[in-house]
Amino acid sequence: MKSKFFQTVRDTFFASLPLAIIIVICLCLAPLPSGGDYIKILVGYVCVVLGQSMFLVGLETSILPIGRMVGGSFAKYNRLFFVLSFGFVFGLLATVAEPALAVLAKQIGVIMPLVNSTLFIWLTGTGIGIGVAIALVRIVRNINIKWVFAVLYGIVFLLVIFSPEEFIALAFDGSGATTGDVSVPFILALGLGISATFSKSKTNDDSLGIIGIASVGPICSVLLYGIVLKAINGGSLPQENPYEMSMERGLWDILLGNIGDVALAVLPIVLISIPFLLLLLKLPRRTFITLLVGVIPVYLGLLIFLSGIDFGFGFVGQYIGRIFFDASRPDWFKWLLLAVGFVLGAAITVSEPAVTVLGLQIEELTNGHIKKMTIRLTLALGIGVASLLSILKILTELPILYFLVPLYAISLLMMIFTPKLFVGLAFDSGGVTGGALTSAFLTPLTLSIAGAVAEAGGGRLSVLTNGFGMISFISVTPLIAIQALGIIYQIRLKRAEAEAIEESFEDLESFVLDSPEAPSDEHSSSESEEDTNA
Repeated sequence: MKSKFFQTVRDTFFASLPLAIIIVICLCLAPLPSGGDYIKILVGYVCVVLGQSMFLVGLETSILPIGRMVGGSFAKYNRLFFVLSFGFVFGLLATVAEPALAVLAKQIGVIMPLVNSTLFIWLTGTGIGIGVAIALVRIVRNINIKWVFAVLYGIVFLLVIFSPEEFIALAFDGSGATTGDVSVPFILALGLGISATFSKSKTNDDSLGIIGIASVGPICSVLLYGIVLKAINGGSLPQENPYEMSMERGLWDILLGNIGDVALAVLPIVLISIPFLLLLLKLPRRTFITLLVGVIPVYLGLLIFLSGIDFGFGFVGQYIGRIFFDASRPDWFKWLLLAVGFVLGAAITVSEPAVTVLGLQIEELTNGHIKKMTIRLTLALGIGVASLLSILKILTELPILYFLVPLYAISLLMMIFTPKLFVGLAFDSGGVTGGALTSAFLTPLTLSIAGAVAEAGGGRLSVLTNGFGMISFISVTPLIAIQALGIIYQIRLKRAEAEAIEESFEDLESFVLDSPEAPSDEHSSSESEEDTNA
């Protein structure tokens, strides 16, 4: 365990270096007011590396095995209603206290007091629960995943027509925040267990796509919430002043504040799993205790990780967003944010724990044919583009649908040419990239940019409408990036198969020609001459 931890620390450190380098470069352009702020960034960075490493090590020894065992235990109950009910409950409980979702709900409540933060969390959690149930029906009934996504996103864009503009970006952001560091590993493992016991085809295609399908549920629930809320308030949705993050909280205060939130994120999954482990699977006491002990590093790692983000990275994101609008700089200087956003998005992605977990599980599913680093680099490219587009939307104050509709249309059309394995992988990737690190760093960045745009030019759009949407872009660009990877993978696979067939024919031909029993050319020619003379 100790050697595994140090190996993970090393990998996490090198994976997070790009983000640290970009932050240093940005701060060189505009130094922080005091030296203590640099210490905050350093402490935050150390907490992120150590916390993520501890979280990942504990995950492999507790949450992931528990998810697989619980999913496999459903095989004892060959009733679809039972499977769907518990799939809904597990999806709901794995989501309602997701740290990234709690952060987003607080940000929304500050800007629009009409939105009840607790109700928002439970609505999105309910959406995930319904989405997980739909994903399980697809696995059990062996429904083509491409048709499922086509129908679900058809419903989404039908709801978009009637939803208030303020809730469109919010719905997609809420969906991305629901699938974070706790819910993604457990739901993925749950899907793997159920696929192994209920799937008719028994292929890797069935075990992927569960996160992508589940992510559609919160989009629909938030859009419906916006429609109802606007109707109740007579068509008006009043908003407060632009959101400003507090930079004065100490590390100790942040740790104390996160103790309960992280416990609520981890404990419900463990508590509801205990009856399955003890009563249905009847695990040996030693195995059961090992699984429970493995939850401790998960809890401590997540606590340290989130606290490091809040302490060291949150205010940096807001600060970077403001320095490009300084009055002493030329007007064109703000457009450099596009390049900064691309690099920051790519750097954060390779540091995101949920992306790391997804890469590990995909490498396992494909027996090493798709490397975890390939997945992470592909997602990093997609998220870099997403960050660039999100900042471009804010600077130009264009409606988010001008971007999302073409991107989703492209991703849905690509499903026709993409192998089913990569379709599920793409939509899963879109659901996991908006984790805690992304929400805590990039969301303050975009909100501060939107606030600066509004202050500088008397912006046409509110901060809620213009500032949110980063996670929306982060959820859609991986769909295109991963499916493009799948198309390339399929082309290379077919080319390799054709070359293998051609080589086998060449080997067979050379074997026949080199065989002692095969007549030589001279012998054949002499025989043909004798036949001619005769």
